[in-house]
Formats: sequence, structure tokens, C-alpha cells
Amino acid sequence: MNRRTMLGSMALIGAGSLAGRAAAAAPDVVGPNAARVAVGGTGRLNLITDVPGLKVGQAQDAGVRTGVTVILADTPATAAVDVRGGGPASRETDVLRPENLVQQVDAIVLSGGSVYGLGSGDGLTAWLGAQGRGFGFGPKVPGIPFSPIVPTVSLYDLANGGDKDWGTEPPYRRLAVQAAESASQQFALGTAGCGYGARAGSLKGGVGSASAVLSTGYTVGAIVGVNSAGSVIAPGGKTFWSAPYEIDGEFGGLGSSGLSAAGDEWGAARPNPRAGENTTIAVVATDVALTRVECQRVAIMAQDGMARAIRPSHAPFDGDIVFCISTEKQQIPEGAMRQFVVAQIGAAAADVLARAIARGVYHATNWDGVTGQAWSDL
Repeated sequence: MNRRTMLGSMALIGAGSLAGRAAAAAPDVVGPNAARVAVGGTGRLNLITDVPGLKVGQAQDAGVRTGVTVILADTPATAAVDVRGGGPASRETDVLRPENLVQQVDAIVLSGGSVYGLGSGDGLTAWLGAQGRGFGFGPKVPGIPFSPIVPTVSLYDLANGGDKDWGTEPPYRRLAVQAAESASQQFALGTAGCGYGARAGSLKGGVGSASAVLSTGYTVGAIVGVNSAGSVIAPGGKTFWSAPYEIDGEFGGLGSSGLSAAGDEWGAARPNPRAGENTTIAVVATDVALTRVECQRVAIMAQDGMARAIRPSHAPFDGDIVFCISTEKQQIPEGAMRQFVVAQIGAAAADVLARAIARGVYHATNWDGVTGQAWSDL
């Protein structure tokens, strides 16, 4: 046995030992997820809000065919971001770089509207600031507001037939405030929020969300606005590429027998996609207390969920972005076992994001007056 083979074997043995120790060290699950702790089980709602400490609010404008989704942290949450697409629209993402000062965010916004949608961050920032939320040096001083940290990303829905003749007043600031005021643990999937105006290849796109409770008791969730150039279904049918990861028939229960494609066969991808008009934007979250560098690794790993669910993904004409949030409700030990837990969280985040993408399209419905574009019409 050569040195490389021996070291690989030792690593596998060590990983198995660490997995057992991680499971043994995990605290008892309490709260809404207490009844769902089997490997592969979902949280109580099968939404990102199964991660304690998060709420989601959404608002949309049917006439404009656009909307906004806000993810609110009850208290500032450690966060990171990974950008893979070639045409992103974003603000306040550089603040999450590991060498910078601020470690946590107050909220994240997923919006329609492309560059116009970035104004949704202004609305949510003002709303949070009015409530005394945000970053500051020392105690609150009258007349000097805190600075809420609100990274914002947008998908392109400007050419979907909605009335975009808004002059100097795009609706996104208003929609962000409406979304924040409606935030709760439950929210709609499909044609709602940032996914209201979205398309997924040649199908109607939408907002998707899913969650998982690991055998260790840790919770992982995802929320996504699916507006991809690539297809979420295999050619010749309606089977989701995410089918191998489906739990309890959550997006149709068709199984994975219909998954096949030639190397250059994309199925229901968007014909002749143009740069900057296709973006899948997502947030993955966990209740495990992670550092910002660890959140970065989880966001990187979670991008694999897009590749599993969308064919192709991360293309030059996409703007794919994934955030990771840690609400820090459960502590994990230091040392080698800690890194194994980070790997577990990242692997689960990829699976959960793949499921959330399929759920967003599965639940999407046609706009009023439009027929034949939803997955349910196939």
C-alpha cells in the first residue's frame, strides 16, 4: 500500500469516527423540528424558516409582474456569499468578504427587477433602521441611526410582459417594506415574491424553499428565486433533475427513472438566452454556529445544488448567487470534528437547494391571462 492510499484509508476511517462522534455530541432536538430528526427528514414546514431565528416576507405587483422576498434574521446573523454566474446584480456583497469589518447581516433581499430591484435594499434598510436595527459603534446615540446590513441581489424579469413604465419610481422600495411587514414563518411558494416574474428555462419560474433536519439534530434550509436559462426538467418529459433528492413527493413524486440526456441536450432550457437576463438567487441557512469563513465554504458547497437541479447552470449569461446564513442557535465542538460538521452542513445545503429549486417551479402558476407555461401544464 503506497503512502497516498494509506492516508486516504486513514481519512475515511477518521471520517466515520467523526460522524459517530458528531451524532453523539449533538444536543436533543427541541422546538418545531423535534418530531422530525430522521436522516433525510424535513423540518416541520419544509421551509427555510424551519431554521430557528428566521422569518420570510414577500410582496408582488401583478401589473408589473415582479416582486420582492426578504429574509429577516431575529438577531444579526453571520453570513457569506458565493457568486458563480457571469452576470450578477447585487449590492452589499463585498461587505461579506472575510477580511472586512462587519461579520453579520440583519437581512437579505432577493428581488426581481434586475438593477432596478436593488432599490429594494433601500426600502428594507430604512424599515430596519426605523426599528433601531443595524451596525453601530457603541450604544445608540440620539440622532445617529445605526446602519442595517442588508445584502441585496436581483434577478432579471424586465422582459416578461409586465408594465415596467414606472418612470423615476420603480416599485421595489415599496415592495420591500410591504414584504418586511408581512414576514412570518410561513410563506407562499411558486409565483410569489422575487419569483413572481421569473422564468425557469422555457417554464414559469418561482420561489422555492425546503429544509432538512440531520441525524445530528442540526437544521438546514434554503430559499431560492428560480429564473434560470437552463432547464429544471429532463428532456422528453417532466421529471425534475432534482428527483433523486426528493422527500415525500414534495414536487410530484415522479421518481428519477426519467432522467437521461445526451451531452449537449438541455431539454426545456430557455432558447437563445442573452447575457444578464437569467439568474437563480438563493439563501441557504443553518442553526449551527459557523464562522464567516465556514459560511463561505457552505455557500460554495451549496452551489452544487444548482448544478444538480438546473442544466446548464453557472453559464456566462447567468448571475447565480448563493448566500449562507448561520443563526448560531447550536454550538459545535472545535477541532477536526468541527470541520466534518461543516462538511455535513454544506452537503445538506446542496441537497436542500436542489429540492427548493424544483419546488419553486412545481408550485409556479401562470400569470393571469397566460396559459401553457407552468410545469403543471406539461
